[in-house]
Order: sequence, then C-alpha cells, then structure tokens
Amino acid sequence: MLLTITTTHNPASDLGYLLHKHPDRFQSFDLSFGKAHVFYPEVETNQCTACLLLDVDPVGMVRGKNRNQNFLLGHYVNDRPYVASSFMSVAISQLLGTAMGGRCKDRPELVTQQIPLEARIDVLPIRDGKQFFHKVFEPLGYEVEATRHPLDEQFPEWGESPYYSVTIRGTKTLSELLTHLYVLIPVFDNNKHYFVGEDELEKLLAKGEGWLASHPEKEQITRRYLKHRYSLFRQALARLVEEEEGEPVEDASIREAQEEALEKPLSLNDQRHQTVLAALRGSGARKVIDLGCGEGKLLRELIKDKQFEQIVGMDVSIRSLEHAHKRLKLDRMPDRQAERLNLIHGSLIYRDKRFNDFDAAAIVEVIEHLDPPRLASFERVVFEFARPKTVVLTTPNQEYNVLWDTLPAGQFRHADHRFEWTRQEFQDWANRVAEQHNYLVRFLPVGAEDENVGSPTQMAVFEVKQ
Repeated sequence: MLLTITTTHNPASDLGYLLHKHPDRFQSFDLSFGKAHVFYPEVETNQCTACLLLDVDPVGMVRGKNRNQNFLLGHYVNDRPYVASSFMSVAISQLLGTAMGGRCKDRPELVTQQIPLEARIDVLPIRDGKQFFHKVFEPLGYEVEATRHPLDEQFPEWGESPYYSVTIRGTKTLSELLTHLYVLIPVFDNNKHYFVGEDELEKLLAKGEGWLASHPEKEQITRRYLKHRYSLFRQALARLVEEEEGEPVEDASIREAQEEALEKPLSLNDQRHQTVLAALRGSGARKVIDLGCGEGKLLRELIKDKQFEQIVGMDVSIRSLEHAHKRLKLDRMPDRQAERLNLIHGSLIYRDKRFNDFDAAAIVEVIEHLDPPRLASFERVVFEFARPKTVVLTTPNQEYNVLWDTLPAGQFRHADHRFEWTRQEFQDWANRVAEQHNYLVRFLPVGAEDENVGSPTQMAVFEVKQ
C-alpha cells in the first residue's frame, strides 16, 4: 500500500527537513511485518511529494502471533498486504515518528508552520462507506475525495468493494497531518494486527489531544481504535469527556474556593453533607456509591459510619480522585476501613456496570455541571441502568441567589455551572424522572429557608416503588 504526501509550500523542498528523509535518497527499512521504502518522485521549488511504500510479507504474517481471523483460511487469504491498515500506522510511527512528534533539529521553525498539504492513500478499506470517511476528516478541516474500486473490473456484476483511493487536503502542520493519519487509518479498517491493551488507550489519548474530545465521531473513532474492547472504550470516553468539559485543576480549585467562600457563612457545605447522610442512613443502605465524589468530602463522612459496609466514590476527573485519595489518606487507612472504600474513574453520561447493585447513590451538586442535552443520558445511566433503590440528589436553588450581595444578578454560583434551577423547575424535572422510571420522590430543603425564596440548596430523595 502507498501513502503519498505532497506540499506546494515555497520552497516545497522543506518537506525533506520536516520528514527527516533526504529527497535525493531511496531509503528502505526492515519492519517486523515486511519492508518499508521512502522516496521522493518529485522535488521542485513549487511542489514536492514524498512516498511511503509498504511491502508486507504475507508469509511473515502467518508466522506472527496475530490469530484474529474471521475464517479458517484467513491467515492465508486476506487483504493485509494490499491495503492501508494498522501496518501503515506502525510504519508512520517508526519511520516518521520524529516528524509526527513535531521535531526538526535543522529547521525548528518549520514544525509549527501550517502549510498546504495533501495526503493520498492507495488503497484504504472503508468498511462503513464513503460517508463515514467524510464524517471523520471534514470536521478536522480537510477537503476530501474518495474513489471506490469495483471488486473486479472484468466482472462488474460482482458489485463494489470496500476499497477506496482517498485524498485529503488541508493547511496543517505536518505533525497534525501525520497524527490524524496514524490514529484514523485503523479506524476505517476497523481492525488491528496486534493486541490492544492499556498502552493503546494511552496512545489514543496522547495522539488525540486537542482534537478528539470535540470530534463529532469521537465515540466511533474511539471504539474502533480500541478494537471494540468495552472496558478500554469506557475509560477513554470518560477521560475525553473530562478533557472536553473540564478545566485546569488550578482553575477548578479557584472556582471551588469562590463557591465555598460564598456559602461558608451559612455552613452550607456541612449542612448539605449532613442532610444527605441522614437520608442515606434513613434508607437503610449498606452499599453506597457517591457519583461525582470530587475530592471525597462526603466519602470522608460515609467511612466514619459503620452502617455503610461498601462505599464507592466515582468521578470523571482523575485529578479530583487523586486529591480524594490524599484527603482520605487511603495509604494509611486501617485495612478493615480501606476494604470498605474504593475510588473509580468514570462518567455519569455513559452506562457503566460498576454502578449497578448499590442500595443507594448520592449525587451531590453534580447535575448542574452537565450540559442540559446530556441530562437525558444521565437519567438513563442512573435511574434505568444502575437503578439503586435510593437516589439522594442535591442541586442549587437558583431563587436563593438574590440573597447573596456578592453574587451579581443573573450569575451562577460556580463558573462551571451549566444551569441552576428554580424550585419549580427542579420539582418538575424530578417528578418526571420518578414517574418515567417507577420511583417515588420527595423534596427536602438544605439550609435555612427564606420565606420568599426557599432554602439555598434543594434535595430530592428518589425511592424505588415497591
């Protein structure tokens, strides 16, 4: 299979510096699955083209460790030597890794310069058709072309094949182009020739930094890149959600401090936790999960109460979980206590089997951080799939904000809040969710109530109908 990269940047011969491959040389490299060749068919002032040609050894493939074939003769009858696949990604990484990493010793100013680039692949297997190719590359700012090949030109009645000659064009740094190709080529093929484990998840997140979290097809890309391994897919999606919606830990700490400073005169944080604890105790729960546990303030109270035999704290932010680990002093906690507590990384908008089989779930000051369109996913994850017997949920009362002189009119208590509900809005939402998922719900105030605007925090306790 053949990958060509062309630029019309002036001087176009700068491509040789960026690729770290001299235009005057034909270079060959031994790889574990065959040979790779790098050469330049044209080097002009106004246009330069570099080629990466792979010569995959089919006999070596059979002798290798990969045994993931769909039928008995799959080791011998397959398209691996003839199409761009994970073999091409490995070749890009091994032969053009310095360029992909954005390093150029001789001309360092070039690596950050966006230049007109065109990449052509002959041929690429696109298992889901041409439209998927457009959906993947166009959001990244590329113009795309894809020409489909027939199964056999002599027998047109056999129909079209899943094989395309494709071209993408854009003004990018070479590092960006190579990174996109490295990640996405195996996504179209929907297969990999090697084992996919935790290290592959880290590669995806590293190479996808800055673009994958906001990509409209991120779920398809992630699932296929990780070879449909559900546990890795779930972890990756949770971390991508954190990247897309999160803020730097320093900024988050400042925001939290501002909200705490606002509520501190009322001791609202303590009152909130004590009210939630009372509801959890009253439910008779033995196994409790804190969904959105943050830095572990509620977990610290739960672990003190022997009623709770199993306690899990979940958060989308790894940094918050690290802070919780330190706050709770898990390393120094007595073994008997430590066995009761577990911290897990996850997201409230993706179904997760680890959320199942709990007597009660606490969701304290969390939902207001979700974008409203994601609430439907949250509802299904908690009330349909996890379905704890009791759900204790708190959120700010927007009406109470007028009583804080230091909070400008119309501003939320926390810069990361996506919304804050009035009492009626909260009750309308909670009643609908309860009715839809066969729960009963009751409402309790948290903090001192004002005659006109109610309490600063509002709480709903959902209980499964018997």
